[in-house]
Amino acid sequence: MDAHDKARMTSFPGGIYLDHHATTPVDRRVADVVMRCMVEEFGNANSVDHVYGERAAAAIESATYSVAELFSAEADNVLFTSGSTQALELAFAHALGTRRGSPLRLALSRVEHPAIIDIAKRAEHRGLASLRWLDVSSDASIDLGQVEQLVSEIDLLCLMAANNEVGTVYPIADAYEIAADAGVSILVDATQAAGRIEIDLSETPFDYLVLSGHKIYAPKGVGALISPIYKADDNHGIAGSHPPTPNVPAIVGLGVACRLMVEQGGADERRIKELRDLMLDELRSIVPNLLLNGGATRLSGNLHVSAPGAPNDLVVSRLRGQVAISTGAACMSGAQGASHVLQAMKLPQDVQESALRIGLGRSTSREDVIEAAQHIGSAITAVKMTLGLQHA
Repeated sequence: MDAHDKARMTSFPGGIYLDHHATTPVDRRVADVVMRCMVEEFGNANSVDHVYGERAAAAIESATYSVAELFSAEADNVLFTSGSTQALELAFAHALGTRRGSPLRLALSRVEHPAIIDIAKRAEHRGLASLRWLDVSSDASIDLGQVEQLVSEIDLLCLMAANNEVGTVYPIADAYEIAADAGVSILVDATQAAGRIEIDLSETPFDYLVLSGHKIYAPKGVGALISPIYKADDNHGIAGSHPPTPNVPAIVGLGVACRLMVEQGGADERRIKELRDLMLDELRSIVPNLLLNGGATRLSGNLHVSAPGAPNDLVVSRLRGQVAISTGAACMSGAQGASHVLQAMKLPQDVQESALRIGLGRSTSREDVIEAAQHIGSAITAVKMTLGLQHA
């Protein structure tokens, strides 16, 4: 990326953006293609009686191959959705539909994204599913021994590829081998991991894999379900009765974003990891006894830290307009109550209450990291000092 592109991507009005787990800024190269599909290549891909519809259909076909290439998947297995949540719903509906009246027995970790936990609990409440839970350790990792013990009792294993809060990366390939040997289906939530860790569906053909565009520099409102077994007719016989009008600009944007991940994702991740490590070093030089949460095997852009004695809501409020970070998952940001991930990790209360999620991305520069670390460190110090004076 040249200096001109860099300047265009980093001029954000709300300060230094370090919340890439919540969403990523749309890459300018993606945005340019999306805009062209909105105002020039605007045809309805379902209407192929003329050149406008034909070109729209061809653009979707090209995007399908780009998405498939990122995961070494078959293009025929890619189904575009409005995002990860809809993809998860379709996968669950399909898995439920194939049970033909008997409850779906499924296992999922206690740190899965709230979207999948809510779907699973809703199915259980309606008598459609029974749940088994996988516990996690203090770094949010999973013991595959639990999976081996449960596979004889379940039909579907749900496991995220990487955690959206603390960044822990999960052994999905090993889990697939265990599940496949037992004849158990597996659903992988790759929302945070797509393009950031290697996922090769030619080697590990997960039954369902979901992703979302806005986590990989594509627009919001588009994602995909990749599944070699999915059939709309199995979703209780009503879904897929009529093809919807495709969101051509968003789908094409997702395709371009996936192609960019194939072309430069590896280099991006190496650079981002170096900046992440620099950020941690800078923060530790300012904040004594700063704690790092999550496992050693983590997403390159993830830094999840705690500074006991500095409540995270007070720290984040001091950073407003300077640095954008979060106190937890985007779906829970601003909500009262502790993170279910940190609770499942059984972290001490003061560690949970002072937790900060920092997410670096493609547009983050070394200058951003150094400046942001100063702001974050100063905010933590100021909060601790203020509370110390209040309690004196």
